[in-house]
Amino acid sequence: MIDENLKNQLSTYLGNLRRPITVKGRLDQSERSDKTRDLLETLRAASSLVTIELEAGPSHERALGAPSQRRPSFTIRENGEPERVEFAGLPLGHELGSLILALLHVGGHPPKEAEEVLQAVRSLQGPFHFETYFSQSCQNCPDVVQAFNTMAALNPNITHVAIDGASFQSEVNERQVMAVPSVFMNGEPFFQGRKELAEIVALLDDQVGAKAAESLREKDVFDVLVVGGGPAGASAAVYAARKGIKTGVVVDRFGGQVQDTLAIENYVSVLETDGPRLSRAFEAHVAAYPVDVMKHQRAQALRGGKLIEVDLESGVTLKARSVVLATGARYRDMNVPGEAEYRTRGVTYCPHCDGPLFKGKRVAVIGGGNSGVEAAIDLAGIVEHVTLVEFTDRLKADGVLLDKLNSLSNIEVFTSSQVKEVVGDGQKVTALRVEDRANGESRDIPVAGVFVQIGLLPNTGWLQGSVELSKFGEIVVGAKGETSVPGVYAAGDATNTPYKQIIIAAGDGAKAALGAFEHLMRSAPEAA
Repeated sequence: MIDENLKNQLSTYLGNLRRPITVKGRLDQSERSDKTRDLLETLRAASSLVTIELEAGPSHERALGAPSQRRPSFTIRENGEPERVEFAGLPLGHELGSLILALLHVGGHPPKEAEEVLQAVRSLQGPFHFETYFSQSCQNCPDVVQAFNTMAALNPNITHVAIDGASFQSEVNERQVMAVPSVFMNGEPFFQGRKELAEIVALLDDQVGAKAAESLREKDVFDVLVVGGGPAGASAAVYAARKGIKTGVVVDRFGGQVQDTLAIENYVSVLETDGPRLSRAFEAHVAAYPVDVMKHQRAQALRGGKLIEVDLESGVTLKARSVVLATGARYRDMNVPGEAEYRTRGVTYCPHCDGPLFKGKRVAVIGGGNSGVEAAIDLAGIVEHVTLVEFTDRLKADGVLLDKLNSLSNIEVFTSSQVKEVVGDGQKVTALRVEDRANGESRDIPVAGVFVQIGLLPNTGWLQGSVELSKFGEIVVGAKGETSVPGVYAAGDATNTPYKQIIIAAGDGAKAALGAFEHLMRSAPEAA
């Protein structure tokens, strides 16, 4: 299960343990427990500071409180302390890093987070018991799992169990978990989707958000303010900072849509990587320069002028002599009845993240381009049956993907078909209503999940009336990335630049930053 190279890496990582820890496994007679036992023995061999205890018993999936009685599961605790950090199922795939960090943080190795955030975690009163459902193929889950593990390691009022949804299917069905990461707090739904530690703490303590907003109000005027942290925003920030000018970045999350990309094999000079890894590289590159990064912030309005103003959702207004807009894009909705109602309750946009939750069920994929066909192929290995629905009269994916699609017996394709409605029972998706565009006939296709893969929309709604937008909502830019507003530049998937690719967005970001710098050189300085 774990090769020799990874075993050696584990020994290196666990060399950073500062105090003894105990890992207690709760196992049964299943194959999953055998694999869990193998993993725990690997941890025992990796460090003399790790003690392994094993407890056998009957299979039982869920009991509120910590530790739970799910099997297989294991807890991690500092010797002499109660059990507060737990994994149910196997934390492999994207979650292996979460396991390593949990061991280190419980073992006294300090988390790499801002001290004010860590202090806010220590101050939370609780008691809080969190349960996070993840899948090993989910790129967004580790941030959430690691955040709650850190909280539990630091605060005795907090416990957390990370649950592999594919390993506890009946529990997933009972709680109607249809998207990951899904978090429960004290037995009740808390939130779904990706969040970082600071965001979670702000949900639990209103004062944290207020303090963050107050610190933003004290910011001086920026020479260049970049809005967005995907490949275009990161590139713009690096190029601006290298000019020696005061550079700021307003970003909700670094990476943007790149975070949701599983495999990247066409970013020149990087033979193979994945979205989360490349996103971390973007963030690290920006951090290597004196850039003022303001994370977990969303822009909501822009006003041009001698000093350009950007209003944030937190109520703060930032000022800059030039701005680079790099807000990227988001998944396109179908805009049919039932879609919004059943979002995260069967309607989803990430087959890699949520596919394992639909193991053995029937699902539909909407879209016949590369993304849709790739999703259908991936899901076919997990679910009982996939129905692929395409609006036009033929699939538009690459030939190699179509060959693979046609070789799979549990995929059915409907072309010239229009989705009319997502049908549900009030709690979850039960069917997809599709109309044949050739004869107008309508049919209900029984499915438990609908994976929407029909392209992207630019994140530019907040710019309506501020800068010129195309009929598709894209920011109209010139040869240097300039927009219709003097001093405002734009780059990446939010613009009308053709071919939405990571490498093109990064190049656009560099070009826009250089355009903004040229604008500053030709403009007289303005006082705040």
